[in-house]
Amino acid sequence: MIRVTTASLCTYYQRMRLLLPPSASASSSACTGTSPGKRLENQRTVDSLYELSVDVRKVRKCKSWVLSESSAYVSETAGLLRDMGADATAIASILETHPEAVLCRPEDVAAQRDLWASVCPDRRELMSIVEKFPASFFTLAHHSNQRANILYLQSLRLNKRIISKLMASAPQSFGRPVERNQHVIHTLRETYLDLGGDEGNLRIWLQKLLSQNPYVLLRPAEAWRDSLAFLREQGFTTEELLGLVCSLRASIVELKPEATRHALAYVQAALACSEVELKQTVIRCPAVLYYSLSTLVGRFQGLMDVGVSVEQVKESPNVLELTTQMVLYRIQKLASYGYDVRSGTLDVVVGTKKDFEMSCAKLHLGQQRPLSNPVAPLRSAEE
Repeated sequence: MIRVTTASLCTYYQRMRLLLPPSASASSSACTGTSPGKRLENQRTVDSLYELSVDVRKVRKCKSWVLSESSAYVSETAGLLRDMGADATAIASILETHPEAVLCRPEDVAAQRDLWASVCPDRRELMSIVEKFPASFFTLAHHSNQRANILYLQSLRLNKRIISKLMASAPQSFGRPVERNQHVIHTLRETYLDLGGDEGNLRIWLQKLLSQNPYVLLRPAEAWRDSLAFLREQGFTTEELLGLVCSLRASIVELKPEATRHALAYVQAALACSEVELKQTVIRCPAVLYYSLSTLVGRFQGLMDVGVSVEQVKESPNVLELTTQMVLYRIQKLASYGYDVRSGTLDVVVGTKKDFEMSCAKLHLGQQRPLSNPVAPLRSAEE
């Protein structure tokens, strides 16, 4: 009888341990002592997170210090997120990814919500951004700088989606004084107009640039001047520079002169072309300016390995924008339609995924019609 009772109690105790929140287990462990130098966890924070179905073990593993803070606003933060349209799963995910959110004062989070809503008034869209970029949303420092930068970018009549993307992807650019961003934008405007760009297209160009690389505002304004000076040294005219600036946009500031020199020297040697021909290659495929030498070597060699000729690459240099794996896939798919790249042009290989699919569709259509009568009805599968 005693043995049965003891076994039953053990089974009961084990079941209860499984049902208890992690904090209860933690407190039980604390009775046996804690390791030297380890801060005690805030029991209330742990319990509150557990009630929200947050994986406390994940928080403990990655950012355990949050659980030890004396002041936390777990239920308040969850309530604000709930009011913004987040469901239970989203709230748990946000607090697991960025548990520091529970340390923010509710009034500060509410102010941040209102500020972001001024740019992204759609609740569902705003909540989607917060889920993807919780660290950006809960970066509450320099609130006045954030507001000033938002007002400045809005004064430029930039699309709200572009501004919200910047806020989510590059919050650092909003936390600094607005004067610094004004200086960068002023340099971009001067650069574009000095090269002959149209004032009417400036806003569109700027939006594309910021959308392509949200971190462009964090780059020093001088980087633009240095990159353009380097390209002038390579013999590009003002008109050609404008074309490159419009094509490369933000990538211009990423140029590394010494690395670019080596890349251009390789392209010229590989294609056996003159200085004039090299310039035309760059104009048609601006990406060669910022690809590393190893990338260019790998892609060019990959083309040679599948039987593509140097002349074909010279005729369609933008094939170098595609990875070797993508080129191989497209060549194989074209072959399935009876098109041999080695005896044709690479124009059907290059371009976006949509461009390539359209090329394949045309080839497929050509297969189904007899060459003697291109307007004849398509052959059915049965025929």
